[in-house]
Amino acid sequence: MLDRLSSVEKRFEEVSEMLFDTNVINDIEKYTALIKEHKNLEPIVLKYREYKAAKKSIEEAKEMLYEGGLDKEMREMVLEELDLARKDEQRLSDELKILLLPKDPNDDKNVIVEIRGGTGGEESALFAAVLFRMYSMYSEKKGWKTEVMYANETELGGFKEISFMVIGEGAYSRLKFESGVHRVQRVPETESQGRIHTSAATVAVLPEAEEVDIEINPKDLQIDTFRSSGAGGQHINKTDSAIRITHLPTGVVVECQDERSQYKNKDKAMRVLRTRLYEAEREKQSSQLADERKSMVGSGDRSEKIRTYNFPQCRVSDHRIGLTIYKLEQFINGDMDEVIDALITADTAEKLQKSEN
Repeated sequence: MLDRLSSVEKRFEEVSEMLFDTNVINDIEKYTALIKEHKNLEPIVLKYREYKAAKKSIEEAKEMLYEGGLDKEMREMVLEELDLARKDEQRLSDELKILLLPKDPNDDKNVIVEIRGGTGGEESALFAAVLFRMYSMYSEKKGWKTEVMYANETELGGFKEISFMVIGEGAYSRLKFESGVHRVQRVPETESQGRIHTSAATVAVLPEAEEVDIEINPKDLQIDTFRSSGAGGQHINKTDSAIRITHLPTGVVVECQDERSQYKNKDKAMRVLRTRLYEAEREKQSSQLADERKSMVGSGDRSEKIRTYNFPQCRVSDHRIGLTIYKLEQFINGDMDEVIDALITADTAEKLQKSEN
């Protein structure tokens, strides 16, 4: 680990110097890449320097004790400093192990979230709307922007399907564990006898693919225009502005009708298409890595039941990590960090254990 940390520190110093090079500054692409690398390396290097300082304090304290000549009070003081330095060394060593874990290259990307009503008919569509509102409120708290890409709304205000983009730094790192089946237990608005029903909605969280991530041949696309439709509202218009794009080699179909402009809908649809094709390729690659797919927290399997929202008991239970909180109202109003932080901690611990085996 120390050899690797030394190499990281050396690279950090090289990058720091390069950022002052006029030739680099004038090359926007290279300068931007180096800024990003510098930002990623800095927390590791700063922590490593703290670690080296703790090691130095240990050596100095040992040397003073070895040389002797200390009175009782001074010796006790040095022993206390040695004990503190050893604790710092262990803490910093543990923190460095976590910082050195391979970073998910998609963590800083924007995401496209797709929510679909599942079992439960109209109630599942209403629950899909609750989930959309929850993620929208969470994004707002994080300072992220949300942008609806496609929505199939029901007459009661639910969603058979809705896809939206979350734009903001670190969006994927926080939301990537939300993929899977979300189950709700509550008395539906349509239930006259007060019986508790169980229904579900599926959530898929996909890192936005950029043009450099995946290349699409325009000849492979069939693009159709049609008139927006739905339950009504301000987005429904009388022109053929909605777009449907079919990727012929894979059969993937994407629709976008949220914008009044045909051009804007096409742009959004292409972003979703790129992301779905990128995700399909990622799943194909990761399916070859059995251990990665068996990860307790981050398998991303859309058929896996990951969480239950029990309204009568005000309970949210995440089944992957066995966590239950009795803060349902706060959670669905966007206060999701307690559960998301626990998921990230569990995922980090799992990766750390694998790296040490």
